[in-house]
Amino acid sequence: MKKVLLVLFVAVFVLSACAPAAPATEAPAAEAPAAEAPAAEAPAVADACSAESLAEVPAYFVGRETPIKVAVIRNLPSDDHTKQFLEGARVMGESLGMVVDTFIADNDDAKFQELVAQAIEKGYDGLIISHGKKDYSYDMLKPAVDKGIQVVTFDTVIEKDGANLPEITTTFQDDFALAELSLGEITALKTDGSAARVIKLWWGPGVPPLDRRETIYAPLVEAGKIETLETVGPTNFQDVQGDIAAKVGALLSKYPEGTVDAIWGSWDEMAKGAYSALKAAGRTDIKLISIDVSNQDMNLMREEGSVWLSTAAVDPGLIGMVDMRLLAKKFAGEEVPANYDLEAKLIKATDLKPDTTMLTLKDVIEGWGKSDAFQEAWMDKLAGCYVK
Repeated sequence: MKKVLLVLFVAVFVLSACAPAAPATEAPAAEAPAAEAPAAEAPAVADACSAESLAEVPAYFVGRETPIKVAVIRNLPSDDHTKQFLEGARVMGESLGMVVDTFIADNDDAKFQELVAQAIEKGYDGLIISHGKKDYSYDMLKPAVDKGIQVVTFDTVIEKDGANLPEITTTFQDDFALAELSLGEITALKTDGSAARVIKLWWGPGVPPLDRRETIYAPLVEAGKIETLETVGPTNFQDVQGDIAAKVGALLSKYPEGTVDAIWGSWDEMAKGAYSALKAAGRTDIKLISIDVSNQDMNLMREEGSVWLSTAAVDPGLIGMVDMRLLAKKFAGEEVPANYDLEAKLIKATDLKPDTTMLTLKDVIEGWGKSDAFQEAWMDKLAGCYVK
């Protein structure tokens, strides 16, 4: 049964790597009623799946008159990481017979909260919520908990007046390890004990994953291992790369060759913009080190004379899959942890082969994209019972 799930997941990612990804559903502005999400057709149960073969599958998933409906709502732009996260969640959910609808809020907090409110009103059975802000996530998700909707979050802090929502499982990349791995590459650039002079790509506070990464960055500044020359963040979330490219490009003339050691991209979408600026200015003296990875990132890292040395990352597709597994276990009434961090890996430009992609990164980075976390035997059985 595991082979069935693996084949399905690989097939979808091959297609998404070779053709433009279909955009996730977006709601209109909050003042107008949002259109009904285009519900995916429920997978058909294979004839070979008898009642006996489903004996170990939790009752919640068996003999339903209507499919389980899940909304995956992401408060970030539609970049590579977002597309792969949504695909991982969708493929995992559909393999278990669920209908999975995906939505992107483009870092528009008002739109994001409206999308979540609409999903709660429309009666989804479960929600996967990505990148909710601390100042509103408790109030946004409390109605879902009150209605008995199962919720898993990613990169979201849920806290209000010291209280949280224990019914919700929260997941994160191991942001502390991501920061340690990437910043370790920057401090290693200096062999004389002096501080690495850094242009920092970051924005916040209030963005949970970046706030967590900042807890590693700040002590390095205090210890004299890093000197922050500039902090640059995006204001145009419809074109993060172009926005950062313009901002970094405008700064470079301020810093003659030899006065900046590295640019740290705490999010790879910003790092791509910085790379463009460095390339346009011919600045090979400044190294680029980042967090997160995509096919586009690796292509830039492989370019002749590239200054993009390394990135620390977690497989975004795997994040979506693990979040959906957790949600499935919650549907089944099985025990799940209150929170879970996914393991980070360091990817160096020198590790990459000419044909390395997100699908084959596992061949050069040990342990990449592999996790049996929360994958239960009954999920394997159920996955074998659905056909496209």
